[in-house]
Formats: sequence, C-alpha cells, structure tokens
Amino acid sequence: MQYQQTGLIVVIPVYNEQECIEEVLTSWGNFLNGYLKNVSFKIVVVNDGSRDNTPKILDEIATKYPYLHIVHQQNGGHGEAVLNGYSIALKFDPDWVFQVDSDNQFLPEDFPKLWENRTKSNFLLGYRKKRYDEFNRLIITRIVRVIIFMLYRVLVTDSNIPYRLIKGKYLKMLINDLPGRPFAPNIFLTVMAKKDGNDLMFIPVTHKERETGQVSIIKLKLLKVCVRSARELFSFAFTVKKRNMSGL
Repeated sequence: MQYQQTGLIVVIPVYNEQECIEEVLTSWGNFLNGYLKNVSFKIVVVNDGSRDNTPKILDEIATKYPYLHIVHQQNGGHGEAVLNGYSIALKFDPDWVFQVDSDNQFLPEDFPKLWENRTKSNFLLGYRKKRYDEFNRLIITRIVRVIIFMLYRVLVTDSNIPYRLIKGKYLKMLINDLPGRPFAPNIFLTVMAKKDGNDLMFIPVTHKERETGQVSIIKLKLLKVCVRSARELFSFAFTVKKRNMSGL
C-alpha cells in the first residue's frame, strides 16, 4: 500500500479484546474526527495473534472506517506489537505519534491535555494518578521506577504508561537507538527521552477499571517480566547516549 504523510498516527496494540475493541476504536475515531481541525489522522491497530474473535471484528470494522489500518501478526507480546505499530506509523511520516492500549481503560477525552501541550516537548506522557491495576503490578511499577532512578538518575513517574504523544521525527531517532527488541520498549523510550532533557509533562489522565477481557501478564509471569526488564535496563545503562535534536 501507499503511505501518505499524516498529521497524527494513533498506535493501538490489541490482544483478545473481542468484547470492547469495536467500542474502543469507534470512540477514538469519533472523538478525533470531532476534535482535530485540519489535521489528518489514522489509527494503526496491531493484532498480536488474538485467539478470540478480535481478528474477525477488526477486519469487519476496517471496511467501515477509512481511518483504520489493521495489521495482523503472530503473538509476540505487547512490546513487540507496540514496536511494530511504531515502525508502521513512521512509514506515514507523521508529525506526531500517539500510543494507547485497547483495553478501554483510558479516555479519548484526555487526549487534548497532551495535544495542546505538544509545542512544549517532543515527548509527552500521561500519568495515572489513580491506577486501577492489581497490587502486584503496582509494586513492580515502583520497583522499575527505583531501578531507573538508580541507573539513570532520572525520576519517571509512570514510565510504561500506554498514553503517550511523541513527535514523529524524534520517535524515529529513538527507535534507531533502541537496544534490540526489549520486552517493554516504552520504558526504554521514556528513559531515553528523559535523558535527552525533554519535559515529559506527566499530565494526569483518567484510568478506569478493566471491564472486559483479562490481564495477559499475571503472577509468576509478571515476576519474570520484572526480572527481564531489570536485566535489560542494567545492560542498556552502559550504552544510552544523548541524541542531537537540532534538526527537529
């Protein structure tokens, strides 16, 4: 297909979200259609090998909404889906890339909080002031926050939040410097952006309780993820570098 230059690309990874995926995509599409003025947009949806009816639903609704760009891949995990989504997004040469998850825990109505501040930073993050996640996930988030501070001497409030707005050219630079294919690429991108001196803003956004589907990383697997992420962060600490952003 041809990739035409686009003002905003929204990247949404999805896995087994048959109960809510159509609602999520239509709510984002309807909101952006009404909110964005003279800004073209597309929503890149990366189906990460869903085993329920999600693929069928995506293919059906893609015929209704021209702003949807659906990609199916073998199951590789959330991080792999995010990276694929970013890579596809950059083919559209976007001014901005926004990433959000497909579990219906975030609101499109919070998007203007980031969009209206886009002239102040190349990399803006939402922040879950009140977070509806399992206790184990909250603990691991705190552990990762401490590790990041110890290794990089930067304080990041919500490093892995899937509610982030990144300037297209800057995201391309970050992706080029990303170490391999880390399990949680959004954490690394956040650290890199912070080390570059970006004001990440940490703008409070609403986080809702999950009403459908199920968390894909739980209990023992969650602990393994924490160990793997910590190992990758330690390894990356010796290679992280500051980028030249004069051309952005």
